Amino acid sequence: MVERELKVKEVIQRTYNVKSVRLAVEGEPQYQAGQFGSFVIKAKKECKRYLSLSSSPTEKGYIEFTKKLRQSDFSVLLNSLKPQDTIKAEYPFGKFTLEASGDKIAFLSGGIGITPIRSMCRYAVDKNLGIDIVLLYANRSINDIVFKEDFDQMQKQYPGLRVSHVLSEPAAGFLCIAGHINVQVIKNEIQDYLKRKFYLCGPPGMVEAMKKILESELKVSQENIITENFQGY
Repeated sequence: MVERELKVKEVIQRTYNVKSVRLAVEGEPQYQAGQFGSFVIKAKKECKRYLSLSSSPTEKGYIEFTKKLRQSDFSVLLNSLKPQDTIKAEYPFGKFTLEASGDKIAFLSGGIGITPIRSMCRYAVDKNLGIDIVLLYANRSINDIVFKEDFDQMQKQYPGLRVSHVLSEPAAGFLCIAGHINVQVIKNEIQDYLKRKFYLCGPPGMVEAMKKILESELKVSQENIITENFQGY
């Protein structure tokens, strides 16, 4: 476990309401792709959140967390961060990782729940692990897709990664599935679903709904379903 004061290296606007914060670190990364940490921003009082690491251990010189900006004190402070500011970080936590995942996996994600999945996909691509990966990523609109350009680039670099966007408000000319992730969408997009290990990450309600579909309707075994109720709100 690492606990230290880290300096902000860079703040990146991902979408209109999502920002990534990169914290400078030295030496070898001390976490696994998919894990999370606790982050404290100090002002008049300390504000703390548990947030997934959206960076991969293959990305040297920093760790990164990504958060949707809301009206919370933490979001307000995050939105005002600039390079050289300090944040107290403690990590890693969690078992939502690629360890012993097998050669075929599927990610089902919604909204800002994409952060640990981005970490794992980046790791698989950079290490050229040979894992066959399908990602179904649900959002309201194209403007809500976090890491869109990043996933576009990863698909070009790594033929084993396929991303299908599911939008409740589709955009003209953008290739996507209209609606929500449901049993038929999973059957259509992941035809070999019984041969895959599923990782579910998103709002708790979505995770529970996806788990029920997999177990009750598609008969995916419990040992092939790994869940993470996203904490970064």
